Order: sequence, then C-alpha cells, then structure tokens
Amino acid sequence: MEVWWQDEARIGQQGTLTRIWAERGSRPSAPRDQRYSWAYLFGAICPDRGVGAALVLPTANTQMMNLHLAEISANVTPGAHAVLIVDGAGWHKVGGTLRVPANITLVILPPYSPELNPVENVWAFLRANKLSNRVFETYDAIVEACCDAWNWLTAQPDRITTIGTRSWVCVSQ
Repeated sequence: MEVWWQDEARIGQQGTLTRIWAERGSRPSAPRDQRYSWAYLFGAICPDRGVGAALVLPTANTQMMNLHLAEISANVTPGAHAVLIVDGAGWHKVGGTLRVPANITLVILPPYSPELNPVENVWAFLRANKLSNRVFETYDAIVEACCDAWNWLTAQPDRITTIGTRSWVCVSQ
C-alpha cells in the first residue's frame, strides 16, 4: 500500500510575490503582471517513495482530474494499491463522471483543512523557489515554467520525502 497526496495549484500571470534578500531599509522592486492567463498544475506525491506525478492542464474540472488520476495510477508501484488523499474540491467527488482507477482509493480530507495536505507545502516551496517574482509572456511560458519546476522537484526525492512526510500517517504493510 502506498499513501499519495494530491492537490491543484493555479499558476499564471497574476503570479505570487515572495520575499527576496535585500539590504535592510531598501524597497526592492518585483515584477507584477496585470494579465489574466493561467494553467493548473495538478500534482501528487508519495513521500515514502520520494516520487511525484503531475500534469499541467488548462482548467480544473472532473475531466482534468480523470487525466491526473490515470497519471497517478501509472506511477503507483506495480502490484501496489494507492490511497490518494485529496481535498473536497467538486471534481474530487466520486460518482458522476469521475473515473477512479482500480489501483487507487480516494480519501477526502475534512473541509477547511489545507494544513493537513503536504502538497500545499509543495506549492509554497515551488512558488518560493521557481514560480514567483516572474512575468510570463504567454500561456506556453506558464506551462513550461510549471513543467520545469515540477521536474526540478521530482529530481530531488529526498526533498519530496522531507516536505511530504507526516508523523501521524502510518502505513502498515
């Protein structure tokens, strides 16, 4: 059994401003775009294995979640079953058009509890290190930046384990 955590982040031209190093008392400038184009980074991590699975998609809805579930399913260890912990977004609801692969079981977090999902910390880490204080000229530039940031993260399995491990999550083999 594997425990996976999943969430989505909107990345775009109305980006995030973060802290930067500057001389005390100075007011450094930071770029801020006024355009409204963005992409959604659907990401999931398995801290025990130090791996992740992600897709950069144009919208956040059930059809896109189906694509992400298929991507996660392909990254689960062959023969293993994944418990995928998600928030209560409308496109995470079982039934209707959501297709959950046979090797995944969804567990929905309680409402208003983002602090329980370590992928929220992944988003903060990626924004602080790769996706903030930038101006993206086009939608394709947003997609490329998201892909670069995710690939940079997944090249560091120890970092995924560090960010994603929660002492209160116990998996019995």
